[in-house]
Formats: sequence, structure tokens, C-alpha cells
Amino acid sequence: MIALPPELSSQLGIGIWAVCATFLRVSALVSLLPAFGENNIPARVKLGVSIAFTLIVSPTVTADPPNESLLPLVGLMLTEILIGLTLGMGLRLLVLALQTAGSIAAQATSLSQIFGSAAADPAPAMGYFLTICGLALATLLGLHIRVAQFLVGSYTLFPLGAVPEAPDLSQWGIAQISRAFSLAFGLALPFVIASLIYNLALGVINRAMPQLMVAFVGAPAITFAGLFFLFAGTPIILSTWSESVFQFTVDPVGVLP
Repeated sequence: MIALPPELSSQLGIGIWAVCATFLRVSALVSLLPAFGENNIPARVKLGVSIAFTLIVSPTVTADPPNESLLPLVGLMLTEILIGLTLGMGLRLLVLALQTAGSIAAQATSLSQIFGSAAADPAPAMGYFLTICGLALATLLGLHIRVAQFLVGSYTLFPLGAVPEAPDLSQWGIAQISRAFSLAFGLALPFVIASLIYNLALGVINRAMPQLMVAFVGAPAITFAGLFFLFAGTPIILSTWSESVFQFTVDPVGVLP
């Protein structure tokens, strides 16, 4: 049996420890990552993606020698998983914002019941359509490259083993949820305005001509308007959303206009 020099053995142990610690953060983030962490993605694919990102990120991580006692080691492992889940949740909230925008638009234009169970999670067809298109667009625009850069930069924001402060983490989470809902409402705003104008016009026509069945006349109009806004507004909605996703990967602390 060939014995390694003590210096080489120590460096090799530190390197393996850095890879393992990086894998904890990366795998936690990948479990919530848009496109790569969806429910219908097989677990083996997620594992492969986690290993690939780990091999990319680990050379940039500087790690101290691991503590031999059990309690600090477990604490560091839980900290890395918490950081990965936190950063992944920030990205997942952007996907939920796009789904919420589709739900708001579908409810406003009376299209919420069409193919409502087409997705893995029951959702209006408009929200499912926007989500699939958004994930495809983000992947085509290099989401994996942005995520790799995001993971490398995360060690500047959260060094290895640094426990996030609970008050800062809670404030950040509340701000991200608030901004995600603001983004969702902003993306669905044209549909809400069209619905408001439609209902006001319907009320005026109903008061002017009570005998006219305005619902039968207006239902095709609002359906056509909803589909038209979906056709015309999808490029703008998706470009705005993908910008927010990529801006989050650059600055996860204060983003989402």
C-alpha cells in the first residue's frame, strides 16, 4: 500500500471536504431551481445537474479543514442546506409569480376553467402556458450559465459555514414575496384593465337595455380579448419575467422592480 505524504493527504482531505460542502448548497438550490427542479424532472436528472454544478463551483470555494467534532460539522451541513434552500426559494418565487400572473389573467378574462388540470398541479391553462414558455425561454437564454455564476457569487454573500442572521433572513423573505406578487400583478395588469372596462361597459349596456341578454353578447367578446392580449402580450410578459430572473441571479438582495 502506497502511503501519501502528510501534506498531500491533508490537501486532498480539504479538497474533498470543499466538494462535499459545495454539493450540499448546490443540491438544495437545484431542488427548487426553475426548469431543472420541477416536479416532473426525475430525481436522477436532478442529481446529475447537482453534481455538474458542484464540479463547476467547487474549485472557486475555499474551505478550512473540517472540524473533527460532530456538532459543528452537523451545524455547518445544516447551514449550507439552509442557504441553498433560501437562494432556491428566491428563484422559485419568480416562477410562482409567473403562475400567479397567469391565474390573475385567466380569472379576469373568464378563461380559468379551460383545461385547468393540464399541469401537474391544477392551474388555469393561461398560467400553465406562461410558465412553460417562461422556463423554456430562460433555459434558451442560458439559465444554467447564470445559475453557475450565481452559485459562485453566493459564497461572497454567504461564505462557507456562515449562518444567516434570522432577522435579516425574515425581512429578505418578506420582501421577496411582496415583490413577487407585485411582479405578478404587473404582468397581468393589461388583462385586469380589459376586464374592468368590459364589466363597466356591460353594466352600462344592461342599464340602457334591460331586455338584452348582455352576458351572451359579452362572453365571446371578453374571451376574444383575453386570447388577443395573451397573443400580443406574451413576448413582453416573458421578456420582463426573464429579466427579473437574471437580475436576481446578479443581485439576490434587492431586485424585482
